Amino acid sequence: MTDQVNSTKGADAIDQAIASGIDFDGTPIPQAKLDLYSNVMALEADRQRSGVSNTMRSRIVRIGAKHIPQAELDKMLEDANFAPLKEKEIAFFYGGK
Repeated sequence: MTDQVNSTKGADAIDQAIASGIDFDGTPIPQAKLDLYSNVMALEADRQRSGVSNTMRSRIVRIGAKHIPQAELDKMLEDANFAPLKEKEIAFFYGGK
């Protein structure tokens, strides 16, 4: 049972489930969903990147907003010399709170 719980943690767990075509509950992921995901990820793989720092900040904001209060994340960004949260990010991730 511990293996099943651990297999649902972290970003790699999602990638492994997609690769196997099996959702965490053991049901098959429909082929249409897998095909659409693969097509979109192929487009993303071909996209030219502008810089690592921009991508790092974007991931920090997107994921951090799920776990860290707005004021705390904003301070953490500034302390790490990233741009503070933008109004549109606050509205999107924090509901404008």
